[in-house]
This record gives sequence, C-alpha cells and structure tokens, in this order.
Amino acid sequence: MVKVFINQECNYYEEHTTYLEIAQQYQHQYSNDIILVVADHKLMELRTEVKDGATIKFLTTAEREGMQTYQRSVVFLMLKAFYEVVGSQIECIKIYFSLSKGLYCEARCGFEVTAELLAQVKTKMQQLVEADLPITKQTIDTKEAMERFHQYKMYDKEALFHFRRNSRVNIYRLDGFEDYFYGYMAPSTKMLRYFDLFLYDKGFVLQLPVKEYPKQIPVFVPQNRIYEVMKESYGWSRQLEAESVGELNRMIARGKMNDLILVQEALMEKKIAELAEQITETNKKKFVMIAGPSSSGKTTFSHRLSIQLKAIGMKPHIISVDDYFHNREKSPRDEKGNYDFEAIECIDMKQFNEDMNALLHGKTVSMPTYNFITGVREYKGRTLSMRDNDILIIEGIHCLNDRLTATLPIENKFKIYISALTQLNVDEHNRIPSTDGRLLRRIVRDARTRGTSAKETIARWYSVRRGEERNIFPYQESADVMFNSALVYELAVIKQYAEPLLFHIQEEDAEYQEAKRLLKFLDYFLGVSSEDIPQNSILREFIGGSCFKV
Repeated sequence: MVKVFINQECNYYEEHTTYLEIAQQYQHQYSNDIILVVADHKLMELRTEVKDGATIKFLTTAEREGMQTYQRSVVFLMLKAFYEVVGSQIECIKIYFSLSKGLYCEARCGFEVTAELLAQVKTKMQQLVEADLPITKQTIDTKEAMERFHQYKMYDKEALFHFRRNSRVNIYRLDGFEDYFYGYMAPSTKMLRYFDLFLYDKGFVLQLPVKEYPKQIPVFVPQNRIYEVMKESYGWSRQLEAESVGELNRMIARGKMNDLILVQEALMEKKIAELAEQITETNKKKFVMIAGPSSSGKTTFSHRLSIQLKAIGMKPHIISVDDYFHNREKSPRDEKGNYDFEAIECIDMKQFNEDMNALLHGKTVSMPTYNFITGVREYKGRTLSMRDNDILIIEGIHCLNDRLTATLPIENKFKIYISALTQLNVDEHNRIPSTDGRLLRRIVRDARTRGTSAKETIARWYSVRRGEERNIFPYQESADVMFNSALVYELAVIKQYAEPLLFHIQEEDAEYQEAKRLLKFLDYFLGVSSEDIPQNSILREFIGGSCFKV
C-alpha cells in the first residue's frame, strides 16, 4: 500500500495506482475536468503512478497549466483526425500562431483544404473523443526518435532532436499515431470535447476554449491585421532560413549568426523607415499613437521611428502618456482595494486633450513629468510648441483607445499597435506563445533595471496579462499599422540572461512550476553571444547596452 495526502487527509491506495484513478474518485468535487496533478511541488500527468507519501493537488482546465495541456492535446487529436481522413497525401500540417482564441494552421499536401474537408476532420475528432482513446507516453532513444520523425516527414522535429542534449526523449501515442509535444498531455481523448474548425484564407483555425470558460468554444472573430503582420513575419523567417528552433540551432552551429542578426535588424529598420514614410504621406498626421502589451519594445521603437522621421525632415517629440497620470490619491482602485494603475481613469484625460489640442493649434504648452516615487505630477519648466514639421510620438497602453484622444481630430492621428509576436516555432506542431517571449524579456529587464527577481516578475505576470486583455487587445485591430518587434534570434540570446534568474526560484515557491517550464523551453536553444547585436536593437532594451535611454 502507498499513502497519499489529499486536502490534508491521508489516503491509502494499492501499489501502481495512477493519479488518474485517484482523480476519477475526486472529479465530482470539481466543476471542470481534472487534467493534471501537482505532487510534491512537481507537475505530473495523470497516468503517472502514485509515489508513496506524496502530497498532491489536482489542476483542472480552468487553470493556466491545465488549459495549456487541454489545448495541446486537442492539437494532437486534430492531427490524428487529419491523417485518418486524408492519409498519405499529407506532406506537413503546420501550427503557426494564435488567432482569435485559436491556432492558425496550414496543410502542405496534395489536396485542397475546404470547408467540407474540415467538417470531415471535425466529425472524426468527435468520434475519437467518444471512443475515449488513451493518450500514452513512451520514452525512446533520441536517435530513434529522429529516425521515426524523418520517416513521418516531420523534419523540424528531426532537426530539433539533433541538438538535444538528453539521450532519451518522450513521444506520445494516440491509437497508433505518434508525435512529440513540448509540455504535458491529457490522459485520454474523452475530455477533449470542446473545439471547432474554421476555414481561413490559405489555411484554417482550430478554435479552442480558454481557462476562464473551459467548456465554451469562443466565437470565431477574424483578426485580419494580426494575420497580415504574422504572414509578413513568417516570410522573414523563411527568408532567414530560421522557421524553427532546429533550423536556428543549425545556423548557430555553422557560425552564421552574425549574418542572420544583421539581416533581421536590416529588415526591421526598413520596416520602420516605411512606417515613417507612410505617416508623412498626407502631411496631416501630428499624433503618432503607439500602444502594445508589456515588453513589446515600445520605447526603443519610438526612438527608432523618431530617427527615421528626422531623416525625412520631420521634428519628432516623444511624449509618455504616463506623465499625465492623476496624483496617486485620485487613482481608481481594483476589486481588492489596490490602486489600478492600468485603468484609463488613472490618466487626466481632460488635461491631456487640452494640451494636445493647444499644441495642434500652435500654442506653447507646459509639459508635465510624473514622479513615480512621490505619486505626483510635476511641472519643471519644460515647454513644447509645434510648427509645420513637428510631430508627436505618444506612447502609452491606452493610445489605441479613442477615449484617450476623444477631442483630437481623427485626420491628425496615426495609430500603431506594437507587440512581440513570435514567428519562430519549436517545430511543426509546437508553437512558441508570444507571451512566453515577452515574459522572458521582462524577467531579464526587470532584474537588470529594477533589481526585481524572476520570482517577483512571474508572480505579477498574471495581473499584467489581465490588464492587457482589458486595456490593449480589444483595440489592436483599430490600429492603422501593426508592428512586430519579435526577433527570430532573440531567445538564443536571452537564454544566457534568463537561465540564472530562473534557477534561483526554489521548489517550494509558487512560481517554481513556471520557472521549470521556461527552463525546459530554453534548453531547446543553443546560446548566442550578445556582442554582435547592434546598440539600437529592440533587444538591447531588455539585455542592456542600448544607445537610447530605455
């Protein structure tokens, strides 16, 4: 017999009992499906055998790790269904990026993906769910895994394993279909009930639930601007011959990183120059409004855009909306009674609009500076006025929200949404979420500029993400232009900075599981020195050495 502690109670089970068997006994106490277990601070799959003396906690699809596992498992289910329906005509099915609460995918094959085909695949997925098929894990030699995935034409996986340090690798099996996934999987198809498939442009979207509503399939809302910028970014990756981690590692191993860095930075600089030309086409744009989620590189982007505007005869002035914060005691509070500094009501919108309109009409304005230590808006004699060739670069999380600029003429505004939308994938079926790239950027920057530990940054990340969902993402499609600040090589550089910070998080810390996941992720990459990165690179905002004051 083995003993297990659940909810501070000691329970006894037969040897070789799995956590899945225990979860089935406790499922009635949970409103959502139990999909993972934490045993003695370690995240585990339910098919794992119980360890004697373990203290366990169940995770459901309503929690972040649980929903990630659910979504990953549905991808496996979809791939299995596609191969069942179409068979050997498939050359490759690739998972590209997040779109409308789902995943945009494309199929390279000898057939056309139609609505009728997607309906057949969806029906097959539903049949596999009803069959309650087990999803099992097998550990094999890395060399054998490379041979299998070469045979399956999954060449990105073959390249990934070529640079793997471990001699063994876990692969998953579903009714004879094998694949590799970065992360844990559900125990069976039975709980994978919520999904949908939609035809979209040259591919399709696998629509998935979110942890806030794990039993609902979100309405599919096309995000055409996001789609277009991601298509362009993946085009850059193909041009650089670095679409996957395996391809990037191959370039690092061959000593080609300097060229890759220079070409990537040149492509980005060209894009910023084109933006400057677009802004000045009509000579009417006076307010360039820049918004984006945390760690998107807004500050460096603003400086680089300013330089390009200067190069074509404009005189840009960078303004931070944060300088228009109300004094702290006037700031709104959240449901817990804490100041909600991300709410738009924190900003003195009346004063901001008065000042911007005054500048537009040629008046001289006293410009404020917000003192974040005292929580008071201060005036230190700084003034600003605008002439014909002057233009304002305004940065802030609410810059796409028209409430902020309600009285400013539409014809004078140019709105830019910037985000680090990762265009590099682990392999064909494992995408890198953009939020992971931004979190790693922030961990490194916070440690360097604020002395904040990785533990603290991870602990705050949920609150940051919640603010983005409320204040930024709803307005992204209203932007005139979207700019992707992600660099295809950056994670190979950030690795050296982030790993020591993440290793400092202890097993008993609540943030340990996230740190462990990020460390495992970074282990896929070969490291790259930062010495060849230009001083004006957006990456310098995070790792240091920027020529700008960021």
